[in-house]
Amino acid sequence: MTDFAEQIRALPDEALAALLRLRPDLLVPTPSDTYSLAVRAQSKVSVARALDGMDQFTLEILDGLRLLPAPSLSEVLALANNHPGVPDAVGRLRSRFLIHGDLAELDLVPAIEEVCSPFVAGLGRPAARLDPEVAELMSDPAKMRRTLLSAPPQARAVLDRLAEGPPVGTMSTTTEAVAWLLEHHLLAEVAEGMVELPRELGLLLRRELGPLGRLHPDPPAPATVAKEQSTVDRAGAGQAMSAVRHTEDLLEALAAEAAPVLRGGGLGVLPWRRLAKTAAVSEQDAALFLETAYAAGLIGELESSTETVFAPAAGYDQWRSAPVAQRWARLANAWLAMSRQVSLAGQRDERDRPMTVLSPQLERASAPAVRLATLRELAAWPAAPTASSKSLTENGARTPKTISGSESIGGTAPNADELIELLRWRAPRRMRGREESYREALREAATLGLTGLDVMTTYTRALLTSLTVVEEDPLGLRPEGVRPPEQTPTVVALTELLPPPVDHVLVQADLTVVVPGPAEPALAGELELVAEHESGGGASVYRVTPASVRRALDAGYSAHDLHALFARRAKTTVPQGLTYLIDDVARTHGGLRTGAAGAYLRSDDEGLIAAALADRSLTDLQLRRLAPTVLVTPYTPGRLLASLREAGYAPVPEDASGAAVLTKPRVRRAPARAGLEPQPDLDLTPVRVLGLVEELRRGDVRMRVARRAPAEVRAAAGHPMSSLTAVQAHSQALSVLQQAVRDKVKVWVGYVDAHGSAASRLVRPVSIGAGYLRAEDDRTQMLHTFALHRITAAAPADNLGK
Repeated sequence: MTDFAEQIRALPDEALAALLRLRPDLLVPTPSDTYSLAVRAQSKVSVARALDGMDQFTLEILDGLRLLPAPSLSEVLALANNHPGVPDAVGRLRSRFLIHGDLAELDLVPAIEEVCSPFVAGLGRPAARLDPEVAELMSDPAKMRRTLLSAPPQARAVLDRLAEGPPVGTMSTTTEAVAWLLEHHLLAEVAEGMVELPRELGLLLRRELGPLGRLHPDPPAPATVAKEQSTVDRAGAGQAMSAVRHTEDLLEALAAEAAPVLRGGGLGVLPWRRLAKTAAVSEQDAALFLETAYAAGLIGELESSTETVFAPAAGYDQWRSAPVAQRWARLANAWLAMSRQVSLAGQRDERDRPMTVLSPQLERASAPAVRLATLRELAAWPAAPTASSKSLTENGARTPKTISGSESIGGTAPNADELIELLRWRAPRRMRGREESYREALREAATLGLTGLDVMTTYTRALLTSLTVVEEDPLGLRPEGVRPPEQTPTVVALTELLPPPVDHVLVQADLTVVVPGPAEPALAGELELVAEHESGGGASVYRVTPASVRRALDAGYSAHDLHALFARRAKTTVPQGLTYLIDDVARTHGGLRTGAAGAYLRSDDEGLIAAALADRSLTDLQLRRLAPTVLVTPYTPGRLLASLREAGYAPVPEDASGAAVLTKPRVRRAPARAGLEPQPDLDLTPVRVLGLVEELRRGDVRMRVARRAPAEVRAAAGHPMSSLTAVQAHSQALSVLQQAVRDKVKVWVGYVDAHGSAASRLVRPVSIGAGYLRAEDDRTQMLHTFALHRITAAAPADNLGK
């Protein structure tokens, strides 16, 4: 450990900063000095995280180093048949301090053996650790070769398969080939039904490829079809509009009928299916939109005295009135940041419990990293590759080859299977067992409109760029900073692809209203009151009905206002049927008045009152006549109003003065919730990393100063010592400090800072009072104030040699 820590401490500031950027987990929490950093860099958890980010070829070279008794660059080059990529792979391992030392004498971090497979490079363990008889055969190379040559074809096929790795195999019943290999000690039975190929035989079988087997120095190069980027962007933008529309439909359905929260959390299966059917989307897509909306802060939990339900949150109305591009950007950011694996919805967990939408069982901490890795791999494929491009790009990604072989003028991307292979090469350890998660990330990206025709769109590239800090711009002052905050590059790029908002409608004779494009917010709000939404898409269709006209009148519109609205908004002649409908509904609207009795019903039309009293559908209201124009009921005005409307009447409520109460219907909203957003890599900007390096250097200085402190101060500060003296009591420390103030001499002070860390300083006390010590630091010559209750020990400076 001391040698390892000294090597880290001896790194230049730039190299130490590079290490911290390559292994950011070393900074959580921030280490106090380079010794603590070295301890953390050798821990199993940190080493495993560093290896998770290594590509397949680098891990193969690491296995080569593990095979060598005395690892060195020259030896591993020999194992890899002098492949030119080996020095770079060794450099990547050294820069992360997974291996250290000179190139002629490399040392591996001990934790590597604990976190890596015991089968190094896909080879089995030495025969001496498997079976004595197998070890005896392997110790005689000539006899081993003769036995191998005499193996039957089927037995040789088994050996060749195990030689490729992994070197172990399981079997339910012993086949004739395996029985022959066990009998001739070419395989060792390590457990019941499990056999292992000895390392010596594996090396012999790999004599043509080399000890490390088949190497994979380059990523797979899938053949792709070039697609016009403009076509890709239009397809993605259309899907983005659909995603926003479906999300709004789901939330409107949730507003109309809130869904109860299950006792264990989440949305029930029946409400989930009801919402999906109402919004005309599949259950899986409904789960995606609901989870994304919840992460964006558009859905919240509304508590009442009897139950807790899911309902649109307070910020939903503001989101709905924003432009489509801004609404989509909020959903996309929430999807990138949410730690939810939506594909698990509808399945059962390990305890056979159903996992439903919005339930805690869908939490997966790795979900954001999976989505980001998938999109960044797609973004690595150029939007306009040419035939003259280099075979390898600067970051090591192979330039895609078009099937036609001609120059491409559009975007390209591998298909799902090819992308999985690329990601597996980039990080095999991270990919292991997670293939379906990456496939689902691709499907969700297409459903939300982040990709179009399986190719990255330009506005999604802008979204990913916003999550990366530019080296030349450490303060994040980008050119787009002059625009309003909501006008991000992503929103601007998507807005250019979407059709412009329209402020007019086309009214048809069947009372349908066609909006030829996305409606501007003011028009959308008006249509929501005066018409019923029937279908969406590039052009939305609404229908004017008696119920929708009554709803507008209830909200305060008059018949004249509605006629003026359609005359102003319609580009076509307003049908006569619509004019008659508005006038007919307005004529009866407000003919009945309700109030509190329980509730009363009055009208200037005695015939209308008599009809309501005789109406059998209103029997449950128990209406009775108080006067020729007044009826009363024991029920509330709300129930009276609803029952009358269900029976086909058009009443309006009134207040105590008799004035009609015309307001928009109140909607239930859950408390406002902040939406999730992906965090850019701001924590590791070059400026911040160099600041952390400077803090580590200061920690080293503090450590060296602490070692100079007297024994009792070091013991109180928690530093290890060979022989500890008794720790001074607090009162004794105060006595030492008071004497130092009188004598104006230096003392060592041990104390605990505001973060709970123990430290010590050599100071010259100036005064003590009001619970504080004021003293001058001997090293910095600055005046410091120490709370007396945080001082753990004090000793005169003349005890330095004790």
